[in-house]
Amino acid sequence: MSEPLVIVGNGMAAARLVEELAARALGRYAIAVIGDEPRLAYNRVLLSLVLAREVSPAEIELRPAQWWRDRGVTLLYGRSAVAIDPEIRRVRLAGGATLPYSKLVLTTGSKPIRLNVPGMELPGVITFRDLSDITAIEQVASSGRRAVVIGGGLLGLEAAYGLAKSGADVTVVHLMDRLMERQLDPRASAMLKQAVEHKGIAVRLKADTAAIEGVDRVGAVRFADGTRVAADLVVVAAGIRPNVDLAYSAGVAVGRGILVDDRLQTSDPNIYAIGECAEHRGACYGLVEPAYEQARALASHLGGGSEAYRGSVLATNLKVGGIALFSAGEFLGGAGTEAIVLTDPGIGAYKKLVIKDGRLVGCVLFGDAADGLWYLELIRSKQSIEPFRGELMFGRAFAERGSAALAA
Repeated sequence: MSEPLVIVGNGMAAARLVEELAARALGRYAIAVIGDEPRLAYNRVLLSLVLAREVSPAEIELRPAQWWRDRGVTLLYGRSAVAIDPEIRRVRLAGGATLPYSKLVLTTGSKPIRLNVPGMELPGVITFRDLSDITAIEQVASSGRRAVVIGGGLLGLEAAYGLAKSGADVTVVHLMDRLMERQLDPRASAMLKQAVEHKGIAVRLKADTAAIEGVDRVGAVRFADGTRVAADLVVVAAGIRPNVDLAYSAGVAVGRGILVDDRLQTSDPNIYAIGECAEHRGACYGLVEPAYEQARALASHLGGGSEAYRGSVLATNLKVGGIALFSAGEFLGGAGTEAIVLTDPGIGAYKKLVIKDGRLVGCVLFGDAADGLWYLELIRSKQSIEPFRGELMFGRAFAERGSAALAA
């Protein structure tokens, strides 16, 4: 008889986990997936393209309903899990129904950070996190065309692009002195700012938001220096926070996220966590690829395998509106590293490779990110780049050709 396995959260991590489990242990578990959004799992990475009306909501759906049925999965979407009882191994849903489990996997994701400033509850102030936010933004944007996006990180820039493409007059305001400061070095960040402004999006840096002003609805954003930017719509994309509430209320150990070990197991041996809600070795990852790596390792464990999760090399990929950038690993460099840099201002291209002890440890690509995944593979594998160091800057094709010539 199949063991009952419940997955709380119907997002990208859950979908990948089901896929990995089906490949390794099809039929071993009777899987139920609970999601509070009233729709099938979809690709959140493409939300800005939905906002820009370049793709439809249906096009970002990860898997059709039949795919889930074929894998024996019971989908409960549009339903919220409100409590876990670890003693009797049951999950309670809103409305009172309960589901038994042998193993429970939390993929509860994260919540958008709402700034602690006056005016955040005014109509017209919206976060950018899911498809319902897209609907709310579209409704507000239809009656007002001045939009302010608070946050110059990956999500904020994607929201700004979507709004600009839909016809809004957009200003991005960012607390720090450069855009995407966690993913780019100063040179690449400056080039990104120039490219964003070239698309008609205003950028204001070192902008400390003090209040959202308005009477019946938002009318302006006021900064700590007293200046203001008029706004009919404010989109807050100032970061995310792991959603740990369900785990915490069940007595599962939490830090910033839900604490897990190399098997993705929590302090309760029957409960696991993956994705944005999980904290592994002190790190919470707000990106998709680590969630997929965690799903693969957890599926191995649940399927009787021995694969463990040791952590992820962070990589960031942005490709919206013709702006292509990629960064991974120790791109800022540091003690014992050396950087190889190639810049072509004429075509807006910048490439920086960081090397340590004969291995690639980090990279930043702007303008041409075609070889990003290959560089990421080199960083993760820790293989020596000495045999093709001279060709490394010019990409995979040149490097492999150089290596083949040396072997001959």
